[in-house]
Amino acid sequence: MTMDAGEKATLVSELGAIVGVRYVLSSEYDLMLYEYDASIDRARPDVVVFPASAAEVSAIVKLANQRNVPFVARGAGTGLSGGAVPLEGGIVIAFQRMNRILDIDYRNLRAVVQPGVVNLHLSNAMTPNGFYYVPDPSSQKSCTIGGNVGENSGGPHTLIYGVTTNHVLGLEVVLTDGEIVEVGSPTLDTPGYDLTGLLVGSEGTLGIVTSITVRIVHQAESVKTLVGVFNTVDDASNTVSGIVEAGIIPAALEMMDQIILQAVEDYIHAGYPLDAAAVLLIEVEGLRDTVDEQVSRVVAVCEANHARAVRIAKDEQERQLLWSGRKEAFGAVGRISHEFYVQDGVVPRTKLPFVLDRVNEICASYGLRVGNVFHAGDGNLHPLILFDSQIPGQVEKVRQAGFEILKVCADAGGSITGEHGVGMEKSDAMPLIFSDDDLAVMTRVREAFNPHNLCNPGKILPTPGRCADIKLLIGQQHSPAYAQAEVEGAWH
Repeated sequence: MTMDAGEKATLVSELGAIVGVRYVLSSEYDLMLYEYDASIDRARPDVVVFPASAAEVSAIVKLANQRNVPFVARGAGTGLSGGAVPLEGGIVIAFQRMNRILDIDYRNLRAVVQPGVVNLHLSNAMTPNGFYYVPDPSSQKSCTIGGNVGENSGGPHTLIYGVTTNHVLGLEVVLTDGEIVEVGSPTLDTPGYDLTGLLVGSEGTLGIVTSITVRIVHQAESVKTLVGVFNTVDDASNTVSGIVEAGIIPAALEMMDQIILQAVEDYIHAGYPLDAAAVLLIEVEGLRDTVDEQVSRVVAVCEANHARAVRIAKDEQERQLLWSGRKEAFGAVGRISHEFYVQDGVVPRTKLPFVLDRVNEICASYGLRVGNVFHAGDGNLHPLILFDSQIPGQVEKVRQAGFEILKVCADAGGSITGEHGVGMEKSDAMPLIFSDDDLAVMTRVREAFNPHNLCNPGKILPTPGRCADIKLLIGQQHSPAYAQAEVEGAWH
């Protein structure tokens, strides 16, 4: 949207009257910090506001409606699909002040938090009592639970415990007209339509969450973490399917390839082998006797698939160090490449060898390096494509390579996202897995909740009129020559 100086000054003044002048940012310098998340897209807001309560959020949303100004909720800005980027400008509603754990009810296994609570802080608060909150994205040291709800985030333990929607019991939500409602219930089974399930993963396009009731669980009696070392990616990939085929569902089953291992070792020094083609980080948990048996069976599967070594963490310190290497992988890659682009596709486990080969072929065809660190157990790929935006045309090549990777995932029977959301980055890829009828139904749902499209516009669904172009794109043989044509503007 276009907002002139007078309109902006009036809006800033009115927002200041709601939350206090000190909690409104409007200078160009300050706004620059809110024009991006962890993706590669950017768009600058007109103003950023920091509410302290649901009532203030409601007042902000009502004001936005009166002024016909878009508004976007933002947690920590760690999202990887541009979900918190204000594509059409307007108001960014940031939740740094709504960061309190409101209640922990150990007897009923639930907690109530504000959206700005950092994911790991909730588990840390419960550790002395032997409980934790399961969803653990790699960014859990900084990402917020509100953002996790928006993107339906997962993490390494998704394989056995599911993603955020499996751990949210109820929500307090400010609807797009400013009304405050509650959906779901602290109890496990609520009759009627699953509105909580609808809102979790809606990427802030149907309303703004201001309170979250989550499930909490007991810590396991025993946890064992193993590292399987492989000379080929195919052997590591086949081991993933072999473990599940053997009837074992680990708590986590992660893979890192050589580029990632070398970056991680140079940064964390976790003890991963530098010359391995890939390693699997495998975790099993449960009752002590059961865990010991599972460890033996996992080792057998690794050895049957030509693992050159299988190491079991000897104590909690070594286990935490191994996990630190995995969870700091993105940061480690940032030390070898100033910029990288993270994709997020899902494929059936049995298709991992083929799809990983295709990922490497696609990136090589564009002259781009790629490393893979991902949730192998549920086939959730995270190719990290290294690039330099200062090289003319390289950003466009990265985008094109990313789109081709998503098409490979879709063609393999998978999805264009596992946990990072669609955002603005992958909305054009939605026709890869959804029909026109599917998208029309989703549009009607959005219009029912968000009739004026002021709440996080430009996310999830393709821009009207673009579908025909996208289908043309899907039908073409993607190639470096095609990317070059796009660089030169031939496609647009």
